Amino acid sequence: MTWIANLRKMRSLKPDNEQIPVPYELPLFDVLEEHGSVPMNEWVGRHVRIEWQKAIHCVETGASIRKTYGDGLSYNAWLKAPSAVASVIRPELSRIHEGIALRDEAWEREHHLQPHIVYISFTGGLKVGVTRETNVPFRWHDQGAVAAIVLAEVPYRQLAGAIEVELKEVMPDKTNWRKMLQEQVPDLDSLIQAKDQAFDNLSPAYEPFFSDNDHVTTIAYPVERYPEKVSSVKLDKAGLVEGRLVGIKGQYLIWDSGEVLNVRSHAGYRVQIDVD
Repeated sequence: MTWIANLRKMRSLKPDNEQIPVPYELPLFDVLEEHGSVPMNEWVGRHVRIEWQKAIHCVETGASIRKTYGDGLSYNAWLKAPSAVASVIRPELSRIHEGIALRDEAWEREHHLQPHIVYISFTGGLKVGVTRETNVPFRWHDQGAVAAIVLAEVPYRQLAGAIEVELKEVMPDKTNWRKMLQEQVPDLDSLIQAKDQAFDNLSPAYEPFFSDNDHVTTIAYPVERYPEKVSSVKLDKAGLVEGRLVGIKGQYLIWDSGEVLNVRSHAGYRVQIDVD
């Protein structure tokens, strides 16, 4: 099977239960137009070849560009696109709850003026994070989390960001992608303990938003085996990556050689994909 398409981040579906590996699919874009998607879990165990076609198109405007900023944007789009507003990366900067837009009022009302959660996940280690309530569990899938617990539920993004900022003093907010791509067996009790410790480190003003739901969501991925040594591939340098695909986790494809490709970071790249 062969496809030629501009890459976008892989999408995940919610499995029927927590023991079933996350189902992944790849949307097929011709520059800006989507033409369906391809289920990806069946690629695992097969020979997969991805070759860059020496073209990149901005995911916002479709313009031909030499390099990307953010997730597949041209420099100008990165400066102007609603989805690249600073409060996406730093939720505490959002002011739309005050009626003040940083870039695009309609977009920020739709995406930031809605319920958010603060969570603790295990992604090669414990980390704190923020996402929209409707983005659970898909945000955890994107990050390659193998377990997660909800810490707080808040009505808008800035408040979630403020809680995260306080917790960053005692807990990281970044994923160590190399550790994430190694086999992880989380201690579920440690997540509950981390949640209790987080409560102890937060200002009393946030107590009304604390979640009393201590369910730990566990997440399985379609991975046959994890690499002993990870080697990240950049298509604009390597040109192609191929071999037997042994897994999909987070936004990474994993080959038996230990090479991995971050699909999301190649958004906009035009590639040919061959799956034997």
